[in-house]
Amino acid sequence: MILFWILCAALLLVAVLIVALPLWRKAPSDGEVLRDEANLEILRDQATELEEDLRDGLLTREAYEQGNKELQTRLIEEVKITEQPTARPPRNPARTLAIALAVALPIFTVLIYLVVGNTDALYPQEAIVADASGVVHSDEALQSLEKKVKRLSKDPNDWWMLARTYTELKRYSDAAAAYDHLVKMVPNEPQLWANYADVYAMAHGQTLQNDEVTKMIAKALELDPNNVTALALSGSAAMERKDYATAITRWQTLIDQLEPGSPDIEVYRGGLKQASMLLAAEPGGKAKLAQLTAGQATEKTIANSASAITGKVSLSPALAGKVAPTDTVFVLARAAQGPKMPLAVLRKQVKDLPLKFTLDDSMAMRPQLKLSGFDQVVVVARVSKSGTPMAQSGDLQGLTGTIKPGAKGLKVVIDTVMP
Repeated sequence: MILFWILCAALLLVAVLIVALPLWRKAPSDGEVLRDEANLEILRDQATELEEDLRDGLLTREAYEQGNKELQTRLIEEVKITEQPTARPPRNPARTLAIALAVALPIFTVLIYLVVGNTDALYPQEAIVADASGVVHSDEALQSLEKKVKRLSKDPNDWWMLARTYTELKRYSDAAAAYDHLVKMVPNEPQLWANYADVYAMAHGQTLQNDEVTKMIAKALELDPNNVTALALSGSAAMERKDYATAITRWQTLIDQLEPGSPDIEVYRGGLKQASMLLAAEPGGKAKLAQLTAGQATEKTIANSASAITGKVSLSPALAGKVAPTDTVFVLARAAQGPKMPLAVLRKQVKDLPLKFTLDDSMAMRPQLKLSGFDQVVVVARVSKSGTPMAQSGDLQGLTGTIKPGAKGLKVVIDTVMP
């Protein structure tokens, strides 16, 4: 770092010399002074000639006096005589500018670097090792990370590691402070707001009944209504305030996002069951529960209907001799951009062709990857020789262009042999 500053100072000195030295050396214009001196010398010579002519009898005294008066008049008119013989020499503006630039150039250079430069690069870059969840596991690594972020690191990953590590160490107040800084750097990341709400609650009485926590959870759900952490916290907060209907809604939405067999799914199902029992035990609770359950089922049906894709798949006559009646046919939808895993899959056989099909959210292979979660998809119809949805050489395929979920009446022709 010292070498860096020495090089910077040397470069600045060179720049200052290049700019200021020519200005410093520039002298003020002295043509007028030289002209005055020349005129004065001429008048002196003429005065000498008058005296010689008077002495030699070439001029009368009256003529001499008259000529001398004329010379004095010309002296006053042609030569600028100041009242102070030792007058101060005129200021050189070029030198003034040179001094100003010599002072301003280094100051502005440093200020510009501090604004747009990377000040972290001035410090030695230490390798900080963290696990997959962003937690560092040694005191030395934590101390290095703390020193790094105290220099106002602009890298959100540093603050993320620090917040995760503090959470793991149960230093919830420190974790909350780190998340507070992090959400200012990355304000539109729902997971950060959800984690912030969690550690803030732990640092303030281990309760979710806190106005700040409520705002953080609401922010996370505003950014992503399906964020698992925010849904879990929102459901737990509703249970704390005995709002069982909201708890049921949040946890059911959460369960819909989890993959079957997930280790957490049974925990939330247990919470959902408890909330349902508590709601049913309230006066009029059974009717509320039945209405809530029916409403959730209706919402799922509406969502499936709105995003469902319908159409017809047929096999090109030119390829009829390349397939057997029992060959597997997959009709699937996948995201036009993003994950290649199918969002909805229908399995049939060649003997079922031509086939009318419907693809909707109920056919998703993973709960978090559904048709309704994407704006643009592609429908693929494939005769699979291996019996698996993954395309392989020799499979027969047809596909649509990019479409939106909810498209109806598509026509897909299987007319291409996969290379």
